[in-house]
Amino acid sequence: MNPIVTPIELRTYVFMDSLQPQLASYMGTASMGFLPIPGDSCLWIEVAPGMAVHRLSDIALKASNVRLTLQIVERAYGSMVFNHRDQSDVLEAGNKVLQHLNTHEYDRQKCVIMWDEVIPSITADHATLINRDNRKGSMIMPGQSIFIMETEPAGYIVYAANEAEKAANITLVEARAVGAYGRLIMAGKEADVHEAARAATDALKRLTCNKGQAEDF
Repeated sequence: MNPIVTPIELRTYVFMDSLQPQLASYMGTASMGFLPIPGDSCLWIEVAPGMAVHRLSDIALKASNVRLTLQIVERAYGSMVFNHRDQSDVLEAGNKVLQHLNTHEYDRQKCVIMWDEVIPSITADHATLINRDNRKGSMIMPGQSIFIMETEPAGYIVYAANEAEKAANITLVEARAVGAYGRLIMAGKEADVHEAARAATDALKRLTCNKGQAEDF
């Protein structure tokens, strides 16, 4: 039986050189594969249609020593996440996937920031409702400021979260990176939240569709 040939769209392709402790732990709460460790290199790939991730995961795993952290198969989109201590293994796995797709990382879908806002000193009611809705990250305390961000495609939000955690003393509350949109919530002192917001936004702006060409947001 000949397989149905369906074009595969590269929605997200982001390489993280060193997973930060909070993000690595957050990813571990949802991982059904090999748990990421802080300091690991990580590659997050999102494609459409969702079922394509099985073939692409197979290619990546056979290409190097990477471990499969996460594989999510939705009807419209599919996500796969690989990690390894050695950056070269992660990059090699990604290169093999790109070769199979006959594309380049800069041909990925452009990241669009759908929402980006800092809310200072939230109330106790607001903090409680956010905490009840989130079970994987840390809790927000009343009086803390929050940074919220939404991206399309969803997978870009993990890159924003990792770069924000590098830049500021911040608490990761949520980094939802599957579905139509990615959503990020971080909390802390107002100055730290603004610094995290700046780092996250700048990181996404550095991701380009065409090599050497900056994105306009």
